[in-house]
This record gives sequence, C-alpha cells and structure tokens, in this order.
Amino acid sequence: MSPLPPKPVSIQQHAIENLRFIRETMERASSFTAVPGWGGAIMGGTAICAAIIAAFQTDQRQWLSVWLSEALLAIAIGLYAMHRKAVAAGSSVMDPPARKFALSFVPPLFAGAVLTAALFPTGHSDLLPGIWLLLYGTGVMTGGAFSARIVPAMGAFFIGLGGVSLFAPPSWGNWFLLVGFGIVHMIFGVVIARRYGG
Repeated sequence: MSPLPPKPVSIQQHAIENLRFIRETMERASSFTAVPGWGGAIMGGTAICAAIIAAFQTDQRQWLSVWLSEALLAIAIGLYAMHRKAVAAGSSVMDPPARKFALSFVPPLFAGAVLTAALFPTGHSDLLPGIWLLLYGTGVMTGGAFSARIVPAMGAFFIGLGGVSLFAPPSWGNWFLLVGFGIVHMIFGVVIARRYGG
C-alpha cells in the first residue's frame, strides 16, 4: 500500500507565512541592532567612578571638567563597542538604520552641549545634571525608535531621572548623574547584552 501524499498547504496559510517572512525581514532591515550592551555597562562603570571623583571637587569648573572628560570617554567606549557589535553581526555603523539612529540621537546631545556652554558661566551649573539626563534620555528614546524596544525604555528612565533632578536639592545633582549614567546604564547594558547579542 503506497503512503498517502502530503496534504497541500492552503493558499491562505502560505500567504500568512510569506507576510510573516516579509515583515520580519523589513524589521531587521529597518532597526538598528548595534546598540552596545556591554559597552553601555562599561560606560556605567566609568560614570560611577566619575561621579565619585566629581563629588570630591570643591570648584565647579573642576566638577564640570570631570564630567566632560567622562562624556568624551563614554563616547569613545560607545562608538568602539557599537562598531564591534555591528561587525560581529555582519553589518556596519554606516547602514541606513544606524544613520537614522544617529540623526535622532545626536541633536539632543548637541542641545545639551550648547545649554552647558550657556548656563555654566552664569552660575546655573546646578541645572546641568537634570538637563543632561533629560536630553540624553530624549536622544536615547528617539534614537531607540529605530532599535530594540528596550532602548526607548532606557531613555524614559533617563528622562524621568532628569525631571526629578531639576526639582531636587542642587546638592543631589551629582548623585542623580551617578544613578542615571552609572547604574541605569549598567543595568540596561547587561540586559541588552544578554538579550540582543552583546
């Protein structure tokens, strides 16, 4: 007795599978997956060190110098980690999704740099931690629209911290930076690294 021929796949089922494949392909092509988890965790570690060093500064210029040095170090770590993750995934940090991420992420950081230059000489440096956290969170959230869902969630944490920081006693500003750029980066960095391949 010959075996029965396999049941043909219905046209509807075939169409659903094709649509699912097309949707998944488009999502992969349009999302930026090189957000560096381990790089973010390392950036968090350096930010904690910066917050501790900055806490011992008696002059506001020295305090600002510590945090500006940390910002440059974090940018270097982030770019290097992003490049490594992109290469490991067989993509490039120059792909269209990466450019979209950068075009959304960089303008809020530029706004933060301009506000820092404008506010610091006027003696309003107590506003800087809140402004930095708010604008960094905005950049992460808008850039994260082209990445995994966890990235905009991280941005929301930064925005929340920044908002609270602006209404907290000025002496707490440095510790808000420690929590945001340090602890939040480390926690989300580890989660991103484990769930999204580094």
